[in-house]
Amino acid sequence: MSNKKYIFVVGGVMSGVGKGVAASSIAKILQFHNLKVTAVKIDPYVNVDAGTMNPTEHGEVFVLNDGYECDQDMGNYERFLGKSLTKDSYMTTGSTYLKVINKERALGYKGKCVDVVPHVPLSIIEQIQNAGKKEKADVTIIEIGGTLGEYQNILFLEAARIMKNKYPKDVMTILVSFLPVPKKVGEMKTKPTQYAVKTMGQTGLSPDILIGRAEIPMDEKRKEKIAFSCSMKKEEIISAPDIDSIYDVPNNFLNEKLDKIILKKLNIKKTRKNTKKIKEWANFIKSSKTTKQKVKIAVVGKYFDTGDFVLSDAYISIIEALKFSAYKNHVGIELDWINSKKFEYTKTTKQKVKKELNKLKNYDGVLIPGGFGKTGIEGKINAIEVVRKNKIPYFGICYGMQLASIEYARNVCKIKDATTYEIHPKAKNKIVTLLPEQEKLMKEGNFGGSMRLGVYKAKVKKNTLAYSLYKKENISERHRHRYELNMEYVPTLEQHGLHISATSPDGKLPEIVELSKKDHPFFIGVQFHPEMQARPLSPHPIFTGFIKAAKNK
Repeated sequence: MSNKKYIFVVGGVMSGVGKGVAASSIAKILQFHNLKVTAVKIDPYVNVDAGTMNPTEHGEVFVLNDGYECDQDMGNYERFLGKSLTKDSYMTTGSTYLKVINKERALGYKGKCVDVVPHVPLSIIEQIQNAGKKEKADVTIIEIGGTLGEYQNILFLEAARIMKNKYPKDVMTILVSFLPVPKKVGEMKTKPTQYAVKTMGQTGLSPDILIGRAEIPMDEKRKEKIAFSCSMKKEEIISAPDIDSIYDVPNNFLNEKLDKIILKKLNIKKTRKNTKKIKEWANFIKSSKTTKQKVKIAVVGKYFDTGDFVLSDAYISIIEALKFSAYKNHVGIELDWINSKKFEYTKTTKQKVKKELNKLKNYDGVLIPGGFGKTGIEGKINAIEVVRKNKIPYFGICYGMQLASIEYARNVCKIKDATTYEIHPKAKNKIVTLLPEQEKLMKEGNFGGSMRLGVYKAKVKKNTLAYSLYKKENISERHRHRYELNMEYVPTLEQHGLHISATSPDGKLPEIVELSKKDHPFFIGVQFHPEMQARPLSPHPIFTGFIKAAKNK
């Protein structure tokens, strides 16, 4: 294909309408045509990246192989595309302005007066094109975060307008809009979407395709009405109703013939559907629907306090990784979110907390994910003790691995004041300590993008649970942490039965801890974030082992 193609995906009416899933699904159906596809996510906030943002407010921080901290939509792209992306595929208002300012400071503009327009939109376009070139993509999907009409999006929409004006046959825009069905009214209303199209027109853009998100399928009458009101063709209006699984969205788009419309509008010829890829995806969807047995998993975390709502978005990659491995094991999955603060003892709640902790025995498995800070930490440690003693399958990720080590040090090795540097930096027995290179960074207040980030290699010891799962000695996993298990305490922990089954290649940093099968059916903690490399068609081996152990229980 001679000309590279670009598809901008923008949102109307409200945020959270499903632009990321729509963009990911569009990428997937184009992959079915043997096209090389990549994705770019644009976030309008001024933060340079997502690394310094509160997961409770913004959701999960997703880390790429190269260590870039970004929005959770990047995880969706990687899972749907089945490939790893780079920092070129992510930008924010902050990172864009920083790039332009740094270029100006280095005389990159050769003394010109640097203006917001055109220099900022041109910088955006340059990164979009570079992302496509780096991946050798035939088609680059660009999702602009937020909604039309927001001040923050003006420059990104201007970049889209410039590209579409310059390359009219190679650039298209897709609007994902919401069609409410008010209960008291009893019918689907199109007016909010009509206003979204009108707002889009004020930016110099008009939708080539409109994806209508709604609780129910859009009827032909509504398609006709939107097409007439928005100067579009009826076949350009795509129905996208709520469905049980986001992984069904590509099938819905195929049924709506969205792939054919896109190929025609971008003048992409001579494509042939890859029946093998389509069949693999269909088999994955089928496996997710035909499971009868369910495993009950408790996720004991701390990012659940959002008023009256449970924010599972803070752990979206973990949820998806658990699903993929559940389907691999031919079981369904029932997740319960438990705030670890309810497991913390006070003078007046000891009996109540014990009763709550005993409820963990009703679960087939318990997972403690990553996190930061002291809130709910003692509750997590209490939960780990119950899980360990009652031989309930346990999986600890990042902080979950560190706290498992602290629990073992306290209750088995009898180091009663065992703790972590993160909570008690002056304590005597810091089982978890600060990475040496992090101390200077923290003193300087250098918190953004300064953790141990991205892919690092590790070496797995043979004859361990970890080796039985990976079935290989050398692995690579993504990291995001400042603290590490203190090597000074490793001999004591191992002497009492908590084994270090993987380390960094030089042996200086513990990567996996575990109990032997004679002591526990499945007890493992990892310093890294395996959930970020789990894919629908290739589940992560540790998650798969955890679900298998839960199924056996």
